[in-house]
Amino acid sequence: MSHHLALGIEYNGTRFCGSQLQLAQRTVQNELEEAISKVAAEQVRIKFSSRTDSGVHATNQVIGFESRSFRETYNWLQGVNAYLPTDIAVHNLVTVAPDFDVRRSSLWRRYLYVFGECDHTPAVGRDLATWIAPGLNVEAMNSQTQSLLGEHDFTSFRGANCQSKSPNRCVHAVSVVRMGDYVIIDIIANAFLLRMVRNIAGALLDIGRGKRLCLNALLSYRDRNRAPTTAPPMGLYLVQVCYEEYPALSRLRIPRILGSDCQLREWEADDFINVRELIEPRDTLAE
Repeated sequence: MSHHLALGIEYNGTRFCGSQLQLAQRTVQNELEEAISKVAAEQVRIKFSSRTDSGVHATNQVIGFESRSFRETYNWLQGVNAYLPTDIAVHNLVTVAPDFDVRRSSLWRRYLYVFGECDHTPAVGRDLATWIAPGLNVEAMNSQTQSLLGEHDFTSFRGANCQSKSPNRCVHAVSVVRMGDYVIIDIIANAFLLRMVRNIAGALLDIGRGKRLCLNALLSYRDRNRAPTTAPPMGLYLVQVCYEEYPALSRLRIPRILGSDCQLREWEADDFINVRELIEPRDTLAE
């Protein structure tokens, strides 16, 4: 009998060459499959809810796998964490239905991009935010994000090696807020193109620094070459993947670097219409 399981995990992406398996590279998938297989006493293969690039972090990435081995929830969690390196941790486990697909069953995904304002790059936490000089115009940044809402062709913010069949994505919510020394881009969509969030963050950074740019115009160009450079990976966090039937997997987990006082809006599973026809096959590259 197979047991179908999903894990909520977090990782510091600094020393990983992305989440997905790559030949002769250290990846999140390598480490997780090795640890889970040891606890299961059998070879286990995992699937991710969303792919992340080298250097990108996650506080609530969701993975799915099946195993013939039965373990109590406590034993799965403690056992897998015991075999994982210190830059990955499992914080949740849920038994799911056999037809659960960790990617295609999701309604939407949520990312944060974090800029830290400081007059120098800190020695502690330097890889947990994108550090810049103080003075970003958050009001200008937030105002322009509203042109991203809804379904659009995001070719102008699409990574060069993106394998998605369609450049269209539906952004459900997006905002830019300041919290202390941090400026946070908060974006929710049905799915994301390769480097889409980092490319949007790069454009918003220029806007925040006073450059005359129009996000709506950039969208209309449908030309990556006319948009600003990609923001670095260390500021990006996958913080939430929403499933209608599994609220325990769907919780927002705010990066600890932002502190316990950080308050972001909580969204429910049914707050947005899910544009399912835009979710593409499992082998599609997405952030």
